[in-house]
Amino acid sequence: MTSLDLGLSVALLALAIAAGAAYLARVARRGRARSARVDREGASALLGKSTMEGAYWVMTPIARALAAAGVTPNEITAASLALSIGAGVALALGRFGVAAALAALAAMGDALDGAVARATGTASDAGEVFDAAVDRYAEFFFLAGLATRYRGEPALLLITLAALLGTFMVSYSTAKAEALGVDPPRGAMRRAERAAYLVGGALLSPIFGAAYAGHSPAWPWLAEAPMLAAIALVAGVGNVSAARRLHAIYLAVRDRDRARLASRPASAGGRPDLAAAGPPAGK
Repeated sequence: MTSLDLGLSVALLALAIAAGAAYLARVARRGRARSARVDREGASALLGKSTMEGAYWVMTPIARALAAAGVTPNEITAASLALSIGAGVALALGRFGVAAALAALAAMGDALDGAVARATGTASDAGEVFDAAVDRYAEFFFLAGLATRYRGEPALLLITLAALLGTFMVSYSTAKAEALGVDPPRGAMRRAERAAYLVGGALLSPIFGAAYAGHSPAWPWLAEAPMLAAIALVAGVGNVSAARRLHAIYLAVRDRDRARLASRPASAGGRPDLAAAGPPAGK
């Protein structure tokens, strides 16, 4: 860790605390800042609704300023991708403070592009496809950077790959539900939550490393304990959440198929006309 990493981490932590304090003052004066998106998506057990509302409240004036300046949603999305690539490279080099700063800006861009699109009336299906693709690449670059960093430590590499798997499977379950016309189940480790933990882990690692310096050289990776804890959390909770979400989608689709078959006229043999029902679900 370098002094630049530590300085960026301390600065980001101070900004986060200041933003939180500002939102708490707003709540005390005018109540919570309601967000239709947060109400629609819901919170999880690990990332509360108030925290998500506070984040959107902080970014609202930034989105308005970007819209007024003529910045397009696709430009924000493209910048988010470039920042994510930079974060991945920084992580591969062990520059966690730099990575935290770049990833935090990229995560903001992921929220701001949609807000700017809504503010300017330019939201489109094509923009959503671009945004969704960039989200997947952004998460890949972050975790690929960590995988490169931990390539010499099999256990840490395995946890990182498990986090990558959980990340993609949670997103896949949402996409699959939407493709099948089923309401995506709510659950833990959605995009915003993963970003919060991973960026937080990178942010805290230089601070923890500075405090840990000079202790137990036999366990050098303990200096990066916040990052490792974040990866393990995303890996464990993400994969469990993905499995539960996919099971819920399976049950919903199975029940829908059974109801559709039961409502069809019986064939001459007194059985539902299965031939007209098409191939079995999942083919």
